[in-house]
Amino acid sequence: MLSRLTRLPRPAALAVCAAPLVALFAVAALAPLPFVIAQPGLTADVLGSRDGKPVITVAGAPTRDTTGQLRMTTIQATGPSTTVKLPELVGDWFDTTRAVMPKEAVYPSGGSDQEIERHNLDEMTRSQSAAAEAALGYLHKDPGQIKVGLNLADVGGPSAGLLFSLGIVDKLDGDGSGGDLTGGRTIAGTGTITPAGAVGAVGGVALKTQAARRDGASVFLVPKAECSDARSELPEGLQLIPVTSLKGAVAALRALNRGQSVPSC
Repeated sequence: MLSRLTRLPRPAALAVCAAPLVALFAVAALAPLPFVIAQPGLTADVLGSRDGKPVITVAGAPTRDTTGQLRMTTIQATGPSTTVKLPELVGDWFDTTRAVMPKEAVYPSGGSDQEIERHNLDEMTRSQSAAAEAALGYLHKDPGQIKVGLNLADVGGPSAGLLFSLGIVDKLDGDGSGGDLTGGRTIAGTGTITPAGAVGAVGGVALKTQAARRDGASVFLVPKAECSDARSELPEGLQLIPVTSLKGAVAALRALNRGQSVPSC
């Protein structure tokens, strides 16, 4: 076979060699790939209302009227069962308003679309419970006497935990000195929260900073472990503040309000 190939004219030999590669690329172009295409999603002010109801309600303790906003951020991604092929990925890979992400980084493996949606909503419910516990613990308030309700159950996932906790702190205590925790600004951010107040990474941060700036935020709270991702496509006019805990996030916002230096990525 090799001796016959070497006697072919060069153009014919190249054509013979290229044929398998062309076939391979054709198969790859048509094959579904384990990725999703994501873009900036909605943001929501946890100090405001949704569907005519306050996002945060508190029973058993007086609350403050607040100014400014605390906006949780999301990404919008193709569905878990959506087929994504190579030609789509090539275009979106170079689009700074979109991101190509491994499917498992966005959705839990296995299960139908409905099961995954239920899982994400359950994650949000657990996140809200952890956020309330973290905030009340930070403020040294008795969770047996104070009940916190959070009305944002239709947004799935745990990534709004930090912003929920900050919203509860602002509603109950502000900046601790009679002012607003936000300082009247539009603050956005992302991050999971544990009942003890630790902030965790979430993914999709570069897209969330775009959503935050689009909706008027000037400051973005980012889990410290994701600083480099947040810097990669940082919109002009958006200040990044890295955080690792609820306590640190509150301290950073208080310092910002006083004109003091704050951590940066």
